[in-house]
Amino acid sequence: MLDPSDWAAMLLRLGVATLIGLVLGLEREWHRHDAGLRTHALVSLSSAMITISSLLLFDTLRREGGHSDPLRVIQGLAQAIGFIAGGLIFIRGGGVRNMTTAASLWTAAAAGIGAGAGQYLLVGLASAMAALLLLLDRWVKRWLPAHRHTRAGDEPDRLPNRRGSTRMTASRESDR
Repeated sequence: MLDPSDWAAMLLRLGVATLIGLVLGLEREWHRHDAGLRTHALVSLSSAMITISSLLLFDTLRREGGHSDPLRVIQGLAQAIGFIAGGLIFIRGGGVRNMTTAASLWTAAAAGIGAGAGQYLLVGLASAMAALLLLLDRWVKRWLPAHRHTRAGDEPDRLPNRRGSTRMTASRESDR
C-alpha cells in the first residue's frame, strides 16, 4: 500500500489534496463566502492526512497479525464533515443559505480522502467536475429569468457575518 518512509508519496498525496481544496475554495472566496480558500484546503488536507494515517495503521496491524478496517475511518470522517457542513446551512426568511458552500466542503473532504488513498485519477476527474459546477453556476444564472422570493414591504434579511454583526444580503440590497 504505502511505505511509511516514502515521504515523496505522502507529500504528493497531501499536496494533491491541498491543491484541490484550494481550487474548490477559490470560487467560494471569490464570492466572499465564509468557507473559502483556507477552510477548503484545510478540510481536504486533513481528510488526506486521516486517510493516509488509517492506511498506514492498517498495514502495521496487518503485518503484526491484527485485523483492521480502514473504511471505518473514512466513514467516521464523512460523518464529521457532515456535521461541519450541516453547521454552515441555515434557514432565514423561508430561504436556505450556504448549501453550495456546505456541498463544496463535502467535496473537498472527498478529494482529500481520495488523494490520501492515492486515487489521483478519481480525484482529478471529480474535482474538475466540481470546479466546473461551481464556476458555471454564476454564468448559467445570468441567462435564467430573475425570480424574486420577496413580497412588497418585506423587511430585508440581516445575516450575521464572521464577527457576529449583521449586514443585508447582497441580493436584498439590490431590491431596495
